[in-house]
Amino acid sequence: MGNRPAGRDGWAQPPAPGAIQSQGSRHRRDLTPKATRTNAVHPGAWWIWALGLGTAATRTTNPLLLTLLIGVAGYVVAARRSEAPWARSYGAFVKLGIAVLGIRLAFAIVLGSPIPGTHVIVTLPEVPLPHWAQGIRIGGRVTAEGLVFALYDGLKLATLLICVGAANALANPARLLKSLPGALYEAGVAVVVALTFAPNLIADAQRLRAARRLRGRADRGLRGLLHVGLPVLEGALERSVALAAAMDARGYGRTAEVPPAVRRTTAALTLGGLLGVCAGTYGLLTAEGGTYGLPVLLAGLAAALGGLWLGGRRSVRTRYRPDAWGVRAWLVAGSGVAVAALLIVSASYDPSALRPGVVPLVAPTLPLRPAAAILLGLLPAFVTPAPARTPTPTPTPTPRKQPS
Repeated sequence: MGNRPAGRDGWAQPPAPGAIQSQGSRHRRDLTPKATRTNAVHPGAWWIWALGLGTAATRTTNPLLLTLLIGVAGYVVAARRSEAPWARSYGAFVKLGIAVLGIRLAFAIVLGSPIPGTHVIVTLPEVPLPHWAQGIRIGGRVTAEGLVFALYDGLKLATLLICVGAANALANPARLLKSLPGALYEAGVAVVVALTFAPNLIADAQRLRAARRLRGRADRGLRGLLHVGLPVLEGALERSVALAAAMDARGYGRTAEVPPAVRRTTAALTLGGLLGVCAGTYGLLTAEGGTYGLPVLLAGLAAALGGLWLGGRRSVRTRYRPDAWGVRAWLVAGSGVAVAALLIVSASYDPSALRPGVVPLVAPTLPLRPAAAILLGLLPAFVTPAPARTPTPTPTPTPRKQPS
């Protein structure tokens, strides 16, 4: 049912008369619109949604809430991820998050933890260190409190990585580059190239490993890594040279002539705006700066936006078929912002539920209101158009030979 080809309007077409349908889907109709260029969600909305989930992850160490955030991000990615090569990088970010969690636990075991604990799990041989390395130890007691604290801390960082991976898998990097202001075009190109390098690298590695398996050669271990890594790096170097030549042929880096007064005003507004944003953010995070934090932050944002607008006058590029920020984009971005805002409010009202203690050890509980707020992040899976899928060919049954 989800593999029907999309029509020109982006909606799934009904099957032709006489077409074979599976039992259970014969009397159902797929009402989910298919994603096209005209109704696709703005890539900036996906990044705002993912950053909202990541901001919510920074406000809690409750493993139940963090696991719920990972589940929400994974469900939306599974429902709305396309078949583009850059969309396959989500699995790599999940593996990276698992690796970060394992490294954090390994550090807590080998190097110890600053959390005092009484439940000793194992005592490792301790390596004596010189006097100038006071406060650092290798080996010694491994307590349950230290391991639980490391687990909570590593799971929070892994959730952040998975949220970034969700944005990287859902947002088209080329379309995101087109949506950047002219003043940030050069920096945006560098970021987009860096973000698209990893998915292409993963796709090349998977292709080469599959080719080696078909030839009956080893694709694992140190030897397989060397035989796969060198062609992957060679392909990445060739792609980089081709990209540099294409960018130079299209006039990348050329700017228009603007008066010196405009350049100085642009630099002053941008630098002053960024300083204002930093000062306002610091004021909001401290108790002493609660009165001046918000006005300074708003003034800094206004100055920075003015500097970006003036800086865009130096860009001589044109924008072909810009992406529209529609109702779906507002819903996607708003769901992520709502999750972050509600978790911040919940952390101020009930911090113990969002940050369970480890000394003494207590079992984490699932607070209902923050959990319901996190479930708002599932909204993009229901309001955005479904990506077009390649139809799976149905095998033709082989007719049986009739006995003579």
